Amino acid sequence: MRKLFIALLIIGTGIYAYVQNNPAVIPSFTEESVRNRIAIPEAYQNRLSNVQVSGSGKVIRILRDDNKGIRHQKIILRLSSGKTLLIAHNIDLAPKINTLQKGDLVQFYGEYEWDSKGGVVHWTHHDPNGRHVDGWLKHDGRKYE
Repeated sequence: MRKLFIALLIIGTGIYAYVQNNPAVIPSFTEESVRNRIAIPEAYQNRLSNVQVSGSGKVIRILRDDNKGIRHQKIILRLSSGKTLLIAHNIDLAPKINTLQKGDLVQFYGEYEWDSKGGVVHWTHHDPNGRHVDGWLKHDGRKYE
């Protein structure tokens, strides 16, 4: 019985150490909403906001950066559905995509807000306070978060 207890203690300690060094193996509360994300066409059709979405689109327009208050890089993408989507990427918290050009493919993961023009995705960056699901943009093999 003592050997069994010691073996279980060693195994438990090993599992604890592994999880401490690899926290991604245990989903956090914020990652739960990632699993429950929905598709952009559904969010648009149902006028949903504050939902996590992911996808990709072709850059059809690069707008001027919004430098009032919190700075954002603004990009309009055309999705495979034909809809357009505004990406508002916080460049105070994440790097700006300096090499972006019209026609480029951009992948995204962030929070969708409905509007009549197709919607906006923001929170495409990490949350320094750890209260929101981290988002990102991907362009030319680089992740911007």
